[in-house]
Amino acid sequence: MKATARAHPIQGLVKYHGMRDHDARYPYHDSISVCTAPASTTTTVAFDDDLDADEYVIGDERVTGRGAERIESVLDEVRERAGIETRAKLVSENDFPTNIGLGSSASGFAAAAVAACEAAGLDLSHPEMSTIARRGSASAARAVTGGYSDLGGGLSDAECRSHRLDAAETLEADTRIVIAEVPAYKETQAAHDEAEESHMFDARRVHVEDQLAEMRDAVRAGDTERVFETAEHDSLSLAATTMTGPEGWVYWQPETLAVFETVRDLRDDGVPAWFSTDTGATVYVNTDAEHVDAVEEAVAATGVDTRVWEVGGPARLLDDDAALF
Repeated sequence: MKATARAHPIQGLVKYHGMRDHDARYPYHDSISVCTAPASTTTTVAFDDDLDADEYVIGDERVTGRGAERIESVLDEVRERAGIETRAKLVSENDFPTNIGLGSSASGFAAAAVAACEAAGLDLSHPEMSTIARRGSASAARAVTGGYSDLGGGLSDAECRSHRLDAAETLEADTRIVIAEVPAYKETQAAHDEAEESHMFDARRVHVEDQLAEMRDAVRAGDTERVFETAEHDSLSLAATTMTGPEGWVYWQPETLAVFETVRDLRDDGVPAWFSTDTGATVYVNTDAEHVDAVEEAVAATGVDTRVWEVGGPARLLDDDAALF
């Protein structure tokens, strides 16, 4: 059977860093993100008895090595739950830049998990499917449930799954995200692998519990300033941890810092804007619908390419005519 799904990437608001278990991808602590639309990944999966081996193609390029292993971890979990051994073909396309810090692995594995579950005949809820997507990328669990989502920590699928936060309707409708594209390749997995070796890691684990509580309360209250001020602080905390690991990962570029200063200047002028980054040089500038045009104009003046995104929903199945093969 064949199925096609679409998922949106995520912006990490309170980000996880490091893994308790690198195979099952159990993070050390909870994490919260917001899905970003209209950016999306579309993925078609087919289980086919005529195949001798799995086939993975992303953006017209065959996937091998570690990337193939991560896809296989998702498909193997689907096969185990469905009680099948059939090989699969997976074809995926992104409509936004990848590997520059915009959450493409999240939308990619979320779409793969949802399409594979449908193709294998599994009838699972979004939180249940999030535990399958997590095996490819922990962030993908939150891309499955969409909106403002919270991924629990823990060492089991019962605990380490995503659920959508009960966000105030005004927050979801009014959030606008100006993307400041800084196309510098980043390597997220390597930073997770060495996270525990940073002398800042334990301090972050203590501090992040307060960040999580603050973020959950702010999202439910629809308090835009508290949500994105907390996200900005969390981005700086995460960077401090990655920069103090053995490899001293520094993702930011001069353009990144220029956007930071522009955002601070906007705030000094009374414009609500806050910056956020994941593990990459690209910047999310969070604001509201009233001020988004002014924010985009100011960010573009730094010389970077910009896009304007808003809050995206959960991963979803598409009609048969949307299949990629």
